[in-house]
Parts: sequence; C-alpha cells; structure tokens
Amino acid sequence: MAYLSPSQLQKFQEDGFLVLEGFWSADECVAMQRRIGEIVAEMDVPLHCRTEFSTQEEEQLRAQGSTDYFLSSGDKIRFFFEKGVFDEKGNFLVPPEKSINKIGHALHAHDPVFRCVTHSPKVQALARSLGLQMPVVVQSMYIFKQPHLGGEVSPHQDASFLYTEPLGRVLGVWIALEDATLENGCLWFIPGSHTGGVSRRMVRAPAGSAPGTSFLGTEPARDNSLFVPTPVRRGALVLIHGEVVHKSEQNFSDCSRQAYTFHLMEAAGTVWSPDNWLQPTAELPFPPLYT
Repeated sequence: MAYLSPSQLQKFQEDGFLVLEGFWSADECVAMQRRIGEIVAEMDVPLHCRTEFSTQEEEQLRAQGSTDYFLSSGDKIRFFFEKGVFDEKGNFLVPPEKSINKIGHALHAHDPVFRCVTHSPKVQALARSLGLQMPVVVQSMYIFKQPHLGGEVSPHQDASFLYTEPLGRVLGVWIALEDATLENGCLWFIPGSHTGGVSRRMVRAPAGSAPGTSFLGTEPARDNSLFVPTPVRRGALVLIHGEVVHKSEQNFSDCSRQAYTFHLMEAAGTVWSPDNWLQPTAELPFPPLYT
C-alpha cells in the first residue's frame, strides 16, 4: 500500500509538495492515455462552446469567467483549448486532437477508467497516511501540454480557485502520464510557500451578472529564483498542497506532457466557499474518496 513514511510526510509538511516516483505502472499510464484518446475521438464541441483556456487573469475573466460552458463544467466532461487554434469563425486551425489544453472537470465521476484511478486503493491509502478523515473529490482534469502549443501556467495557488474555511483543506494529486521535463513544461514550486495564506481568490458573481467571475486581491510579483523545477518520470505522483505556489512553463519541445490531476478536500469541519466558481450539484455532490 502507498503509505507515506514519516520522512516523506515531514517533507510534504515542510515544502508543500512531494514527489512519489513510480507510483503508477507504465500499463496504468497507458490505460489512461488510451481512454482519453477514445474520449477525444468522440469529441463534439459546438462552435459557440469552443473556449480557449488561459491562466492569465485578464484572459481568464474574458474567456472562462464569462462563459457558461466553463462555469457549468464542474459536474461534466468538457473540452478546453489552447490559444490560437481557432480561426475567426471557430474552426480548427490545427488537428482537433492537437488543439486541446485540458478536459475537465468531472472525469472522476463520469468515466469508469478515471473513477477507478481516483478511488484506487493506493490513492485511498495515501490519503489515510496524510490523516484525511473524510476526503471528497471536488474536480478532475486531464492536461495535455501539447508540443509547441502547450501554454504557460502562471504562478498560482490552487486554493485561489478552490477556497475553503479553514484553509489547508485542499490537496492536489498530479499524475505524470509522460515524462515531465524542463523542455516540455514540468512543474515548478516555491518550497514552503504554503504557509502564508492565499493572495487572491477567483469568486463567482451572482447569477445573471457579467462577467461570471472576478478576482479578489492580486497575485504578487514573485522572484523567479525562488522556484524549484520538479521534473518527474512517467508514473510519478506529485502531492500539491492547496496553498503552495507553483507554475509550469510553455512546452517548446516536440513531446507532449500529459497528466491526470484531481483535487481532494477534507470535508470534516470544512466549509466549501459558496462563491467558488465550482459548486457541487444535486446531481453530483462531491463524492467521498473512501469506498
């Protein structure tokens, strides 16, 4: 079982992230990639729903925060695209399978392959070794990081988008389905940055308002020298504290950097902010991790 050792647990508590190499086998990675290939092959996104994904604040508010396709995706499987892959009419300028930035945000709920991965015994054992009593799954994403097109993900904290009271209740689980290198856009972290609170929040506007989201606070300028690159091999699992600052650079290489990631929340004694962009629904409440 995938229990953390005392030294691993201490490192996660100190740094706010932890790399577990070899957590998944090559066969398990291939199964996820094969399944996502099937989902992409069946993709049918209407022109008016073709949303370019960005982590730049101004573009986020314009492209995602103003579209119901994004804001209502928390309980669905939806497709989001790289910048510059559509013409002015919304037609693809590159092959559709090479245009996708990510698929989100409920693969864990609606697809049997990703449900099994998310709720696997070793993920449950990992959560128990972290002391999680009532973890629930709040969202999931498949990230493509396409060759040459895969865009930069600017420095951020996951809790800016998945805010709880108290803080410290959100955990990211990031699974490398291909090698993540300096060239194709591996993760970078500021070790220990999870102890200073949250600098900004994306909040959902009242129903009928435009844009549909706004930001409270600002992301401070951060010294690039504080970031530590974290290249990992295929099959690695990276634990990401909800408040640790992290980023990834644009993929300038010929290789994609695919990953499956999901977020857990400790539900015991935790309030999920009612103005988070993502909300549980009657049809899909946040499912318990433990089965």
